[in-house]
Amino acid sequence: MYFQLAEDSLSTPAPAKLDARATLRGGLPDRYLTPDDIADMFGVSLETVYQWRRKRTGPPGFRVGKHLRYDPADVRAYVSQRKITDQDAA
Repeated sequence: MYFQLAEDSLSTPAPAKLDARATLRGGLPDRYLTPDDIADMFGVSLETVYQWRRKRTGPPGFRVGKHLRYDPADVRAYVSQRKITDQDAA
């Protein structure tokens, strides 16, 4: 039996790095977010992200060993809650 492979099936491009802000707009990424991702997503400094964590005012994070990570679903829920809170205050 004769099989022919498509040319593009042999040369699949490497996946591009996800834009952190696109995480809130698109589907869930296949990885947890880092503090750098959160800072980039919200346009704040890394120190602000760590202050949010200490004050428990930002999106909830969790530790994996010594590394801080954020679940994109939790970040999305945090943004939704902030929108509702801000609409109620206005």
